Amino acid sequence: MYKALYRKWRPLTFDDVISQQQVTDTLKNQILTERTAHAYLFTGSRGTGKTTCARILAKAVNCPNMVGGNPCLECEICREADEGALTDIIEIDAASNNGVDDIRELRDGAVYTPEKCRFKVYIIDEVHMLSVPAFNAMLKIMEEPPPYVKFILATTEIQKVPATILSRCQRYDFRRIRPKDIASRLMFIASQESIDLTQEGADLIAKIADGGMRDAVSLLDQCSVRAEKIDAEAVSETAGLASRDYLYELLDAVSAGDTSKALNIVSTLHDMSKDLQRLCEELILQLRNVMLLKASPDTAEDMIVCLPEEMDRLRNLAENSSLDDVMFRIGQLQSAYDRMRYAMNRRVELEMSLIRICSGAPAVQSSAPVSPELIDKIKFLEKKLSQIQSSPASHGNAPENNGRISVSANSPAPEMEPKPTVDLRNIDMSKASPCQRWGEVVEEMRRRNPSLAACLENSYAATIGNVIFITAVNPMFIELIKKIKENAIALNVVINDVLGQRFIVRSRCETTVEEQKNMAEALINKAKNSQIDTAVDNNSN
Repeated sequence: MYKALYRKWRPLTFDDVISQQQVTDTLKNQILTERTAHAYLFTGSRGTGKTTCARILAKAVNCPNMVGGNPCLECEICREADEGALTDIIEIDAASNNGVDDIRELRDGAVYTPEKCRFKVYIIDEVHMLSVPAFNAMLKIMEEPPPYVKFILATTEIQKVPATILSRCQRYDFRRIRPKDIASRLMFIASQESIDLTQEGADLIAKIADGGMRDAVSLLDQCSVRAEKIDAEAVSETAGLASRDYLYELLDAVSAGDTSKALNIVSTLHDMSKDLQRLCEELILQLRNVMLLKASPDTAEDMIVCLPEEMDRLRNLAENSSLDDVMFRIGQLQSAYDRMRYAMNRRVELEMSLIRICSGAPAVQSSAPVSPELIDKIKFLEKKLSQIQSSPASHGNAPENNGRISVSANSPAPEMEPKPTVDLRNIDMSKASPCQRWGEVVEEMRRRNPSLAACLENSYAATIGNVIFITAVNPMFIELIKKIKENAIALNVVINDVLGQRFIVRSRCETTVEEQKNMAEALINKAKNSQIDTAVDNNSN
């Protein structure tokens, strides 16, 4: 009976496992020193060797003729384990045995000693599928199992495993297998199976597998039935990929903003029964390559996954596109890819995405919801504008100060103020000296309190004795230090830290009524336009 290649060539020892040396070396050392744990947790993406390493570990700890941390593969225990006939190694699929009764049965069986082996090993695959009661039922037996019991858990979704389980296990993370390692392994399997596999074909299979060895070997198995010689073209046809020429023609059309050409190419590929979701995935992967070339041209080639002859075409695409455009295209295609999984018509989703992409990225891209703080600021500014319009100065009854108003604000933190060295009720401002280090005060305030510092732009200060007079242009400055005590205290502290002296702070704002009105209107319009643009972007997305 024919046996699938991925089952036939599944590694039987730790030395056969590729690209997971950080895991296999540690496990072998534990076995050699007899310091194996009672519970392990293997996590990683599909096809990276989690279940395989679990089976090897279960054999190795029980093999009487263990060699260098690997099972010998010749003893009765190893042979029965490879055939799945060893009763002391129990594999449980948590996807279909995820109830509390299944775990209770496991717990009840764990009290019995092994029949042939030194240890009874439970391998629980896809452990994240267990129900909450099942996890709770497993806690005690996992924390304090009998000395002859070991647990090996495997999962692709580590975030779904409770922390109470994680804390009872030694965790090992399995990395995605490097494409060059997958291609090398495929060439070896092909040579042993007398399969005519070209290097280009192996590289393309490795790229499609996306770090999973099982997917790669399964695709090789499928290609070997379809074609006598497995090259890149045969792999593309078997996997339902778009022709590489079609793919790059579509990318060129997108780069040129040629909507008609892009839609025609999609129509042609659809008529050829190509998988449009896979096409979308390929476009994302190639645009990722272009993004890397734009963002890091010196090191991009080490991170790019493509066929050698495709590099020049990717460079041409990078030269004709900006980084912002490339990232916009990737975002649109990723959204389309997510929607395709649930859409009635995948073609429509892809076509809509391509039309948006060819139309170009909008000048402002924002998907963030409207901030409540932004709404509050708009209301505050509208209130201030109303007060300015209703003030006597706005109706021609301005005081005798040449159309300018002067607002004073005393610090609401008197406990920090020293005793004044001048008469605060009768001050001659002609004797004031400009504060030469005021710029340093504003800069330090920008680091500690950016919102208050923003209101100090274009301000200036002068001192008389131990009194400092701050004149601001932005009327918001007075509001911030009058209504928020923390701001006034922060201003006092910064002045003290920078100038090295405690001052009595007096603040005022010198701005004409018309200037204040114009400033408020400009801020309101800016805030409202920002709110409208955000809402439009949310609706378009």
